[in-house]
Amino acid sequence: MFDSSLARLRLTGMLEGASFLVLLLVAMPLKYLADQPLAVRYVGMAHGILFLLYLLALLPAALDHRWGWKTSALGVLASLLPGGPFVFDAKVLRPLVTKQP
Repeated sequence: MFDSSLARLRLTGMLEGASFLVLLLVAMPLKYLADQPLAVRYVGMAHGILFLLYLLALLPAALDHRWGWKTSALGVLASLLPGGPFVFDAKVLRPLVTKQP
């Protein structure tokens, strides 16, 4: 199931995007509104690891599918925006998956 670079990128993108949203929408309010800083520590650490894994998964996918610098840069930009990996998946990755045999 996760034998292709594209499948690994899609999985890490979904996890990274979800962790970013949890960090922004759950952990940060807990830190500042409920005085619970540990939420940011743990969710932030998980998000940081997933962010690095996403960037590491982006490289083989870009090489395997011969993406230009624009598509690769969009993949990097997507990791920096809340919900970006979901949009990148819908607009760039999902059409590639449907084309594969």
